[in-house]
Amino acid sequence: MIDALVLSDGLAEAIVRPDLGGGLAAYDLLRGAMRVPLFRRAPEGTADPFALACNVLVPWSNRISGGGFSFGGRFHPLAPNLPGEPFPIHGNGFQCAWRVTAASAQAVTLALESDGPGPFRYDAVLSYALAGGALTMRLAVTHRGAGALLYGLGFHPWLPRTPATTLHAPAARVWLEDARHLPAGHLPVGARPEWDFSGPRPLPRGWINNGFDGWNGRARVDWPDRGLSLAIAARGGGGDALRPLTRYLLYSPAAGAPFFCFEPVSHLVDAHTLAGPAAAGGLAVLAEGEAAAILCEATPG
Repeated sequence: MIDALVLSDGLAEAIVRPDLGGGLAAYDLLRGAMRVPLFRRAPEGTADPFALACNVLVPWSNRISGGGFSFGGRFHPLAPNLPGEPFPIHGNGFQCAWRVTAASAQAVTLALESDGPGPFRYDAVLSYALAGGALTMRLAVTHRGAGALLYGLGFHPWLPRTPATTLHAPAARVWLEDARHLPAGHLPVGARPEWDFSGPRPLPRGWINNGFDGWNGRARVDWPDRGLSLAIAARGGGGDALRPLTRYLLYSPAAGAPFFCFEPVSHLVDAHTLAGPAAAGGLAVLAEGEAAAILCEATPG
């Protein structure tokens, strides 16, 4: 049974799928009788979370290598969670059904209680709200385990890609990837001009699946051929102390793809296993009862 909720403020509409990872099936601008996609629209009734308009990433973003990670003096094993993927990816929130705890015409709040994967024991709260056509998404996680653990969060929107699409998302560094889609060192963005989005720039013509850091938490997508733009602002932190998120992932397979992904995330790819302090990779160290949250605002123009 499809469990979709439609939010509308008269200027925009969002379709929420609590049954499919709490993701969005659509975020559209309303222009008279027309619905203009700001996020890629999902096929009606889809059961594939990666066909959605936006996925929710909890209790981590992207891949964790090595069969798990070491923390707190012990190794925490994790198994792959998707067919064909050698590493666990994107946590498990996107694969779970979420409970609706509050709903109105313009907003909804969802909840998830999870015992797993691996060592993760957590409660998550997800909310969507429309106001003036802008969409606000907030995701919070509270650790329920007896010992401290590493957590990460992210949003994974799928945006329409047209030949004229440009992205403005200033960052200091870009992380390279190896054949396994794991980090392979980083470079100043100036060393790869085609990936330097310090000013509006067309998306690369070839494959891109890279993390960026040193971001100020603000980005803008322009579709001049559609007469449309989308401003993005993202924040995160522990408790209610939300600061600008400093990392994002950019993915698109090729210039002919009808989509690209701009993903505000709290931490680097494979941060659980990268050498050095966990904080350097952006992970939150949460003791029992402690929480972290991220917020993303998308404003059409």
